[in-house]
Amino acid sequence: MKTVFMGTPEFSAIVLKYLCDAGFVPSAAVTTPDKPAGRGYGLKESSVKRFATDRNIPVLQPERLSDEGFLKDLRNIEPDIIIVVAYGKLLPETILKLPRYGCINAHASVLPKYRGAAPMQRAIMNCETETGVTIMKMEKGLDTGDIIHVLKTPITDSDTLESVHDRLAVLSGKALTEVLDMFSNGTAVFTPQNPSLATYAEKIGKEDEAINFSEDALKIGAKIRALTPFPYAYFVFNGKKIKVTSAEPVESDFTGIPGKVTDVSKNHIDVTCGNGKLRIYEVFPESKRKMPVKDFINGNKISAGDFFK
Repeated sequence: MKTVFMGTPEFSAIVLKYLCDAGFVPSAAVTTPDKPAGRGYGLKESSVKRFATDRNIPVLQPERLSDEGFLKDLRNIEPDIIIVVAYGKLLPETILKLPRYGCINAHASVLPKYRGAAPMQRAIMNCETETGVTIMKMEKGLDTGDIIHVLKTPITDSDTLESVHDRLAVLSGKALTEVLDMFSNGTAVFTPQNPSLATYAEKIGKEDEAINFSEDALKIGAKIRALTPFPYAYFVFNGKKIKVTSAEPVESDFTGIPGKVTDVSKNHIDVTCGNGKLRIYEVFPESKRKMPVKDFINGNKISAGDFFK
């Protein structure tokens, strides 16, 4: 089958590698234009462009998906299927209807739950015990298309955004190869989503990053894991943002004044939450390097009775 792949970030590049290694090499890779980055504002390529270039896959980078030159290139390829993985833009109907079998998308949740921009982060933050990948037939709505295939994976208490991201990227590649086989042998089945079960995974905003110690320690621990390794959850101490890079909830039945430091040791700091305690092992203070709490304690003279906000 003749395919075109559309994607942009590292997640997409991992999926594209899986497809290529499995023998499903696309006729072209579509990704966003290079963007200025860094102090010198040099142009930075997307992860998909770097991988596709290394594999000698033709790369298309339209400024707008309505550009006639780009649409002409797509029509000339005559794709049977367009595969979309975290491309970053909604596809117009012109493209949705162009391939023989339409466009399919790998979404990092078990739809119809967690439609939208941040399904992995929201699933971890909400203490879900399971997530997965849904391959769907794309339509004009946001993640509303018919479901073709679902693969699931557990979310453990030690999972971070990084570990879930990497696992779901590989799972997406596996699910897509299975779906492409279904199209090839005529066994693909399309199941409409139940809109009454739909939830929305809103993009992570600045307000999501702040730790509220009045919340349950389990919920705070989940937020920290969901925002690691970017952008990290933080608290404020002495007017400075302190990002938490490693922590876990402990003593779930403990109650006290939220934000109060109850224990300071060589390896951790315990902070009271609305219910339970948060044990912090590593932090990333504002304008400083990432460090174990031992160095943070030494540099800030933290002791039991101090308060984090």
